[in-house]
Amino acid sequence: MSTPRTFSDITDQLAAQAIELPSWAFGNSGTRFKVFGTPGTPRDPFEKIADAAKVDELTGLAPQVALHIPWDLCDFDELATHAEDLGVRLGTVNSNTFQDDDFKFGALTHEDQAIRTKAIDHHLECIDVMDRTGSRDLKIWLAEGSNYPGQADMRGRQDRLHDSLTRIYDRLGDEQRLVLEYKFFEPSFYHTDVPDWGTSYAQVAALGEKAMVCLDTGHHAPGTNIEFIVMQLLRLGKLGSFDFNSRFYADDDLMVGAADPFQLFRIIHEVIRGGGLNNPNVAFMLDQCHNVENKIEGQIRSVLNVQEMTARALLIDTEALQEAQRAGDVITANDIFMDAFYTDVRPDLAEWRVSRGLPADPIRAFRDSGYQQQIAADRVGGTQAGWGA
Repeated sequence: MSTPRTFSDITDQLAAQAIELPSWAFGNSGTRFKVFGTPGTPRDPFEKIADAAKVDELTGLAPQVALHIPWDLCDFDELATHAEDLGVRLGTVNSNTFQDDDFKFGALTHEDQAIRTKAIDHHLECIDVMDRTGSRDLKIWLAEGSNYPGQADMRGRQDRLHDSLTRIYDRLGDEQRLVLEYKFFEPSFYHTDVPDWGTSYAQVAALGEKAMVCLDTGHHAPGTNIEFIVMQLLRLGKLGSFDFNSRFYADDDLMVGAADPFQLFRIIHEVIRGGGLNNPNVAFMLDQCHNVENKIEGQIRSVLNVQEMTARALLIDTEALQEAQRAGDVITANDIFMDAFYTDVRPDLAEWRVSRGLPADPIRAFRDSGYQQQIAADRVGGTQAGWGA
C-alpha cells in the first residue's frame, strides 16, 4: 500500500524551482495590426532587468533573465553588474534573423552564401555576448520557409541549415549549448524549415552533445500531444529548454496555463517522470507577449501558474499510479491522476510563501507596492522598448 504525498513532502522540490523570464515580455507588444504602448514600459535593457527583478523579489521563482539580440544590445558588463545588484543574473541569449530585409527568403537556409554568412556571423556575435555575460545557452528560432509549392528546394534548405548550424556550433565554448526551437507555421505557411520536434532533433543530433531542442508550448498544431513530445525528448536526452506560454489557436504567446491548465499539468508530470524537474540541463523559461494585461503582473501570474501545476503534479501518488497501470486498471489510474490535478494547492502555497519571507499573494503585493506607479512617473521620455527594440 502506497502512502499519498502531502504538501510538506514536496516543498524542497518547489524551493529549487527556477523559471527564466524573457526580457522582451516587459516591452510593448500587440497584434499584427497594432502595438500598444503603456505607461512605465522599459526603454532599455536595464529597465527590463529591473522589472524582471521585481517578479523574482515577489515570487522567489525567477532568478534569471533571457536576452534578445539585437534588441538588448548594450554594455553587457554594466548590465550583468546591474542584474547582480538587483539579485538576478543574465541567462539565455536569443538570436534574431527575422527582422532584416536580407532575410526575406531565409537566413541560415538562404540560397545566397553571402546572406547565410551574414546570418551565421550574427549568431557568432551572440556567442560573443554569451562570453561576456556568462550565459550558457544560445537559443535559435528561425522564421524561415516558403509560402507556395515549388517556391523553394526544401531538401537543399535542410542541407544549408545543417552547414550553417555546424559553423555556429563549432564556435561554442566547452560549457555552452545551442538550443534549436521549432514552430509548425508562421510566418511561412507552405513549409517551415524547422516545423517540429523531429526536424529540430535531427538537426541537433547531427551536431553533437552540446546541441539541444527547445520546446515552445505554443508552437504545435491543434490537438498535438505535447506531453508525449516532452517524454520523448527527455528519453532521448535532447530536451534543452522550454518556452512556456499558452495558446487557443496558434502562437498566441499568452500567460502559461491560461488556455489549458490541465495540459500544463500533464506536461509537468512528464517532466517529473523523465527527471527534468530541477535538472540543470532542462531550462524552464517563459516566452510571452503581454498585449492587454499589465506586463509585470502577467509574468508574475505565469510563474505562479507553473509553480501551482508543478505542486499538483508532485502530489501524484506515483506508486499507486504505476500499480494501476501495470494491472491495466484504467479507471483507477485515471482517478489517481485526476485527484492530483483537482487538488487545490493555492492555500498551501500561500502559507509556504509567507514562511519563506515572500508575500502570500504576489500580485496583490505588487499592486500595493507602488512600483507600477513609480515607473510610470519615472520612465517618461525616450523610446519605449517593444518589437524590434
